[in-house]
Amino acid sequence: MRVLVRPAQYAALALYILFLGFPLLWLVSASVKSSGELNSLTVSLLPGEWHWDNYAEALERQGLVRSAANSLVVALASTALSVVIAVPAAYVLARLKGKVRAAGVGWILVSQVFPVVLIILPLFLVLRTLGLADNLAGLTLVHTTYMLPFALWMLQGYVAAIPVELEEAGAMDGASRLTVLRTIVFPLLAPGVVATAMFSFVSSWNEFFFALVLLQSPENYTLPITLNMFVGGEGKVALGPLAAGAVLAAIPSIVFFGILRRKLTSGLMAGAVKG
Repeated sequence: MRVLVRPAQYAALALYILFLGFPLLWLVSASVKSSGELNSLTVSLLPGEWHWDNYAEALERQGLVRSAANSLVVALASTALSVVIAVPAAYVLARLKGKVRAAGVGWILVSQVFPVVLIILPLFLVLRTLGLADNLAGLTLVHTTYMLPFALWMLQGYVAAIPVELEEAGAMDGASRLTVLRTIVFPLLAPGVVATAMFSFVSSWNEFFFALVLLQSPENYTLPITLNMFVGGEGKVALGPLAAGAVLAAIPSIVFFGILRRKLTSGLMAGAVKG
């Protein structure tokens, strides 16, 4: 029986990877199929003929490159802001005791379950009064506010896992609070910061509802809004260009994950050395 355990584990892992990767494979396949083949009743993973025109149409039709640039600016800016604000706030939240911590945790939980549709109208009115309604800066602020509770919740768990004794030992050696934070806490917190940045970036990159309500000018559209425009007014969908656009839209997230994955590994090793 033990001889069969390892092959069974590999088989289960292969099936799990196939289960996760099949939608992406199907999307890539659909992006190079003709409209006739996509509307055919015959289902096949491999295209009969490779139609790369879908990618050209996706790039030319709705300003996909401009929208991708808008999404990248908003996602990077909101991720940076949320992480910069969440790191010190999470440290304070994790180290505090009593009613202040309870109030902070309660605010995080309530903000996560509160329906977004109830605040979108007053939020739009406030941003319009400030001149940020149809503006990437306003959308960046909204994304930062929306992602901040989740970033706080993640990071305060990482901070709470760092033993207080390490900070006390640094203080006993004569290090100031700032030195303790810079040389002990922040290196150990690096994996949590990277993981939080990953989730924040993807959340902002894929966000649709706020952008749909707050942005009216086509030059300010983000990528999800532009992809939605491949659906016609009568429900007719340009499946080939839409699939091609979706494949292109997935590339920045994959690249961002690939870059930060190395930082996550190095952060884990640095934290192990510091600990």
